[in-house]
Parts: sequence; structure tokens; C-alpha cells
Amino acid sequence: MPDLQALVVTAGLCPLGLMLSNNRRIAWCNARFADWFGYGTDELLDQDLAMPYPGIGEYQRIGDRGHKLMRARSEYQDERLMRRRDGVVSWFRVHGRAHDRDEPFRVASWTFEPLATGIDAARLRPREREVLAVMPRGQTAKECGKALDISPRTVEKLRAGLLHTKLGTHNEAAWMRRIGGLPL
Repeated sequence: MPDLQALVVTAGLCPLGLMLSNNRRIAWCNARFADWFGYGTDELLDQDLAMPYPGIGEYQRIGDRGHKLMRARSEYQDERLMRRRDGVVSWFRVHGRAHDRDEPFRVASWTFEPLATGIDAARLRPREREVLAVMPRGQTAKECGKALDISPRTVEKLRAGLLHTKLGTHNEAAWMRRIGGLPL
């Protein structure tokens, strides 16, 4: 019988994008991960993780939050927008686990799963993307503002604009149903 683990990884049978990082550089990734971002696996080796982020500011802010949480509990999870090679921005659920809590970015493993949201992500500003990323966590405006280092009122204003004009929903419950793949 063949080694099933090797078969899943090498044959691309895993439904998730898998990636191993070393000091925020891509050390290894499976074909699914590379395909979703529009690259070959060899092209991604030793690339900086900033590459698939919509902007350097988001890379730094998400990295800072991730580092803090991975030091506390070895894991980090969020939903975020990421940029493909062709410039298209898509929504992903990302989960990471640090090998060593004291140095969480030294070696970490990551899973990526695309989410079908119907959002035209290219129309979103960086702060809108960040607020959108924390909405599925159910944080209050105060909690969100603290995490993003902006005022709760700014969070409320951005959420309202996102829900009504850019996401085509009337409340956060409808948005959650959409990203969960449930009918509205």
C-alpha cells in the first residue's frame, strides 16, 4: 500500500492550501496553495510572505497581531483578503501554528482555504479590508478598534459602509451567512 500521507501531499489531493514558513519566508507549499495564488510551487520557495498580501501595511499589521497571538497560544487564525499573481484579491481563511511559541515566526505551518463571498475586493480600502477580516470573529466595535488601533466610532462607520454599500447586505448576520456559504 502506498504512503497515503505522501500521496495526499504530492498528488494534490489535500483540499487545502498548505504552506510551511521559516522567518516569514515560504519554505515549502503544496500545489493547491501555489495554484490558488497563480504560481508554480518552485516559484514560491524562499519568497517573502509579503508577496500575496494586498499591501505592505496589511502584511505588517496582520503579522504583528499573529505574532502576539502565536506567542500566547502557538496558533493564529483569521479570514483575510490576499492578492494573486494576476492582481485579483480573494478572501481566504488562514490558520497557522508555530513550532516554538517563543519564536513563532521561526518555523510555522499554515493552511489556506478560499472563501466564496461575492465581494469585489478591489473596491475595498486597506482599513475596510482589516475591519472586514475581524467581522467574522464577532468582536465589538471597541474590541475591533483596540485590535486595529483605531477608534470604535471609526470601526462602526467602516462596518456600516461595508455592509450597506460594498457587501450588499443589511446586517452582520447576513454577511456571516454569505461567507459561511449559507443562503441569504
